[in-house]
Parts: sequence; structure tokens; C-alpha cells
Amino acid sequence: MGSFKGHALPGTFFFIIGTWWALKSILKYASKKHKRTSYLVSKALFFRMEILEGITIICMAVTGMLAEQFIVGGPHLTLYDYKKGQWVQLLGWHHFTMYFFFGLLGLTNILCSTINSLPTSLTKLMMANALFVEAFIFYNHTHGREMLDIFVHQLLVLVIFLTGLIAFMEIFTRANVTLELLRSSFILLQANWFWQIGFVLYPPSGSPAWDSVDHDNIMFLTICFCWHYALSIIIIGMIYAFVTWLVKSRVNKFCSSEVGLLKNAEREPESEEEM
Repeated sequence: MGSFKGHALPGTFFFIIGTWWALKSILKYASKKHKRTSYLVSKALFFRMEILEGITIICMAVTGMLAEQFIVGGPHLTLYDYKKGQWVQLLGWHHFTMYFFFGLLGLTNILCSTINSLPTSLTKLMMANALFVEAFIFYNHTHGREMLDIFVHQLLVLVIFLTGLIAFMEIFTRANVTLELLRSSFILLQANWFWQIGFVLYPPSGSPAWDSVDHDNIMFLTICFCWHYALSIIIIGMIYAFVTWLVKSRVNKFCSSEVGLLKNAEREPESEEEM
């Protein structure tokens, strides 16, 4: 992950999954709010969504693990070099471990959707575990680095830990859309911040990295972090507006067609009486 691409990859993954979680939570909330949507949004649809989510998370996790192991200069599944007497690319193994736990999350999602004897809250527990492991890894990720590098990763650890805490709270609450959207907003913030770290430490344009000892850079990044969270909230709001509009339009279309069928059914007896 010690490159721009290495930070853009998890940033993209978390953006996809954060957007997906927000869309799914809002769709469930809108379908419960409008009773007639039971004809439009069935349990089978949500079941397929859960399976698709699990498969997607596993694919993203496997992609991340393979990328960390087999990039140029990667460890290639070697943890310790006995000839040189030293560990091999431990930072790469850090990232590998992070992706591995999210892969377990995807597997748990599929198992809880297909095996009725498993509690659905097990998925939230595995999600909290994956996030806490990620926070622990990144907390111990920057020993001996420059001040700016440490600061941007400290902010990342903060948002990861808060997300894990929210996921842990969801174990004891059922279908709380507020907590789910809060978690999604923090996942989107994490995604945006991964991209921001890439631009700060490894500028893709070839320009020099930011001055690591300039306090003004830290002051700006503090503001920038808040702007990224505002962007995450705006994205959640746009998804909410789109999904609720889509559900309402489908409900209205269904109701109008239902009224048309009732009118046709009423006209048939009248025509028979005229005959």
C-alpha cells in the first residue's frame, strides 16, 4: 500500500461498499414505510442482495490480498527470509491481514443468508471485528514515520474505530436505519480519506510529496477531513432522495394500474346488466 495505487484500491473498495450499504438500508426503510412496496420489493430480492454483497466483498478482499502479495517487490507469500534473517515486507502483510478479515465478513454474510440456524447479528459482529482489526493494524502502522504521515493515519484510525463501534452497537439493535446510515457515512469517509492519503503522501502527478514537518499542512488536513465527511453526508442524502423517489414513483405507478383494474372489473357487471 506504499503507493498511490495502494491507497486508491482500498479507497475504491470502501466507496463501493459504503454506497451499497447506504442504498440497501434506505431501500429497506422505504419498503417498510410504504406498505404497498411489498408487491415490488420482496424478501427474495433482499436475499439475493445479501448473497451478491457477500460475493462482492469476498472478491474485493481476494483482489486486495493478491495485490499486496504479488506486486513488484511484494512478499510473494514469504513472511520471513531465513537466509537474510529478517522479516519480509511486514507492511504488506498488515494490509493482507486487513483484507483477509473483510473476506471473512463476506463469507459470514453468505452463510448467515443461506443457513437459517445462524443468527443474522453474526454478520454485524464479524463486521465490527473486521473494522476493529483494521483500526488496530493502522494504529501500529506508522512507527518511526514523519509527522504528517502519522497524522493522516491517526485520522484514519479514528474513523475506522468509530465505524467499528457503530457496527458493534448494531448487534443489539435491529433495523435501526439511523445507525446504518451513520455507519455508511463513516465508511464513505474512510474511502475518501484513503484517496486523500494517497494524494498527500504519493502524488500521482509526479509532483513532490507534501512537506511532512509543515504545521500548516496538518491544519489544512484537519479542515479537509471535515470536508470529506460533509461530502459523505451529501452522498448519503443524494442516495436517500433517489431511492425514496424511485420507490414512490413505483408505488404510484402500481396504485394507478391497480385502480384501472378495479374500474374495469366494475364495468364488466354493468355491461352484463345492460345486455
